[in-house]
Amino acid sequence: MSYCLNPSCQKPLNPKGTPFCHSCGKEIQPLLRYRYQIVRQLGSGGFGRTFLAEDTDKLNEPCVVKQLVSQFPGTKAWQKANELFQEEAQRLQQLGEHPQIPALYAYFEQDNYLYLVQQLIVGQTLQQEVEQQGIFSEEKIWQLLSDLLPVLQFIHAHHVIHRDLKPENIIRRQSDGKPVLIDFGVSKQLSATAIASPGTSIGSFGYASLEQMNIGDAYPASDLYSLGVTCFYLLTQIHPSQLWTEKGYSWVTDWRQYLKTPISQKLERVLDKLLQKDFLQRYQHADEVLRDFSDRIQLSVDPATIETQLPSSEIGSIKADSNPIGQPSSQGKRLQLKRDRTQALPTLVPLQRLQKRLLVGGVILLLGLLGYGYWYLNRISTIAGHTGEVNTIDFSPDGQKFASGSDDKTIKIWNFSDRRELNTLKGHTNWVYSVAISPDSQTLVSGSKDNTVKIWNLNTGRELRSLKGHASYVDTVAISPDGQKFASGSYDKTIKIWNFKTGEELRTLRGHAAEVLSVAISPDGLRLASSSTDRTIKIWNFNTGQEIFTLRGHTGDVNSLAFSPTGQELASVSDDRSIKIWNPNTGREIRTLTGHSADVNFVTFSPDGQKIATGSDDKTIRVWNLTTGETLATLRGHSAPVWSVAFSRDGQTLVSGSADKTIAFWHLSP
Repeated sequence: MSYCLNPSCQKPLNPKGTPFCHSCGKEIQPLLRYRYQIVRQLGSGGFGRTFLAEDTDKLNEPCVVKQLVSQFPGTKAWQKANELFQEEAQRLQQLGEHPQIPALYAYFEQDNYLYLVQQLIVGQTLQQEVEQQGIFSEEKIWQLLSDLLPVLQFIHAHHVIHRDLKPENIIRRQSDGKPVLIDFGVSKQLSATAIASPGTSIGSFGYASLEQMNIGDAYPASDLYSLGVTCFYLLTQIHPSQLWTEKGYSWVTDWRQYLKTPISQKLERVLDKLLQKDFLQRYQHADEVLRDFSDRIQLSVDPATIETQLPSSEIGSIKADSNPIGQPSSQGKRLQLKRDRTQALPTLVPLQRLQKRLLVGGVILLLGLLGYGYWYLNRISTIAGHTGEVNTIDFSPDGQKFASGSDDKTIKIWNFSDRRELNTLKGHTNWVYSVAISPDSQTLVSGSKDNTVKIWNLNTGRELRSLKGHASYVDTVAISPDGQKFASGSYDKTIKIWNFKTGEELRTLRGHAAEVLSVAISPDGLRLASSSTDRTIKIWNFNTGQEIFTLRGHTGDVNSLAFSPTGQELASVSDDRSIKIWNPNTGREIRTLTGHSADVNFVTFSPDGQKIATGSDDKTIRVWNLTTGETLATLRGHSAPVWSVAFSRDGQTLVSGSADKTIAFWHLSP
């Protein structure tokens, strides 16, 4: 069907291909901006309508289109609506890098209407959820606070106040259960002169704070008040606008009388401080609430300093040369350390699995700002099967197996549950740098210093195909999400795209000025990212091979890349000892993380996209909170540089490969 976008049209649906609307006679635009196909209307308000649409440039990916409707052009109300609509686009552009805020795809004018295109969030609003399931339990309120406070912390750090936080503007995303904050149409840029410059009274009655409704001021504490009111409503299903109409803001002093079930004193104290009428008496920032919130869990140690190390008696006496900054040794050991090395590290004494409590009589709890749940490392086990450095690890998508590649020229396939070696794949004539397992868990691709790419049957270990095309070492491989193609990167400065089934070389991408160290394909299969010793990252159209843009910011070799599960973030690590988070849609750098004391070699995302793990020449693995940038854990145990890290499919275990020739397992239980 074709949809008429005339706001006055009474019957906007028309047969597909109709040039003029059968109802109102207006010309029908089959595609907005030549790419967005309107499917149906989702909702409408005084100044706009919201539509479900499909992006024809992205394989008909669903999205949301907002249309600003000019019912009273020229009036102050219309001017204000126009201003707010543009501000919403600006806020989404600024904040859409966060996984719990919808991404902005486009903002444009067409046929005298303004349009905003943003990410579709599939799920229910908290308003719908409480209406269907009834009042929230205390545990659900704690979980909501733990999930939502870091989002507020993020937007406030960007000097933005939401100003309309309420259950209708929080969607619980169906895919992962996380709350997503929507509708930034009345958000306000925070300025230092906010108190002295009263603004327009905007917000929802009952949910908006006193200072916001009376004089138009808005602060981070104003959003926190609205969060407190939201929690109150979810606990009682009593609409705050009703209480506001009857009692004004005095109801916040005796809100407990409306509770239908008792709650803990701890939650009462938190809500009391969120619901203070005087904004100066409230929490001023989200991190203050998080600190109070953390008292629910008894900490044994400072979470940022937790370290775990295998006893020296278990790993033997091993010494490795340290690598000062500036000495290329990351995956780019490939360029100096590995290429020029004449002495191999001593062989480790085979290890037995061990179980070790980190504190006598208990476990160490690790608190991160995002989620404010807890992690504990309840045991570490290690396997030593390779006779050379372990360069690469990848899990099968079904989570049952993982593969490792080594300097010993072999690939080993392991059973994840019992750590049993299932098969050893032999065929490469030099070090194996990279392995990747296909989406159906049936096939493996490997890249090697012997300049070849090999394709293997994962179950039988049989070599299916050997591909020659690169003129130098094949350092990195990645398979597309649909399993139809894969990419390989090489020291010959090129990236090649191959047909996965036939082995045919489809195209060669040229643009890097030096060796390509890493390639990654976005979850939607539309973009490819590559990094190099030229210290740049390039984003390519995976289907056409066209270079989209180049990211610059690292001051050393860029050793590894990873897309987040949503594809909205790209992580990179470098010899400059830093980790950078980028928006791959805009090329803008979001955050830089520091903490490693030597080159950072590898980065990977947790399955839920909330954390990243990195391995370094400093022999450690760090786990990071992606939203706050905090280090959740520093894992020590390897006796040499860590080349590769992978999360298990359930996110409960980290597996690492090292120059000490071992594979280690780090058990993280949320």
